[in-house]
Amino acid sequence: MATFPFLSDEWVAEARKIREEYEGKGAVVPHLMRMNLIVTEVPFGSGDIDAHLDTSEGAVKLEHGHIELVDLKVTLDYATAKAILVEGNPQAGMQAFMAGRIKVEGDMSKLMALQGGAPDPTAAEVATRLREITE
Repeated sequence: MATFPFLSDEWVAEARKIREEYEGKGAVVPHLMRMNLIVTEVPFGSGDIDAHLDTSEGAVKLEHGHIELVDLKVTLDYATAKAILVEGNPQAGMQAFMAGRIKVEGDMSKLMALQGGAPDPTAAEVATRLREITE
């Protein structure tokens, strides 16, 4: 199986295919949120990536670029973003936040709500597939 650097164009395209494969099969994400991300210290490209995470349609979508009318904006480094979003390690996020390596602007309660609860089996399967495609 091919692997790609997290958030590279190839990774986002493959993640989109996985998301489409599982569309409508899992539980609806209970916390609706639109968040812009600025991921710094990216080991490829220009060093920063603008992305967004959107659950407003009931599923988690992670795509390149920023969107309008967001609940919050989060700035974090690449390693922390990968640990949280791919490896599913909330402790990495908490440690980075406490160390000042994550900056949040906007409704932090939306971010905290997203971290609560166990994922449904389909979401867990999608997460495993995303880890498999990530270098």
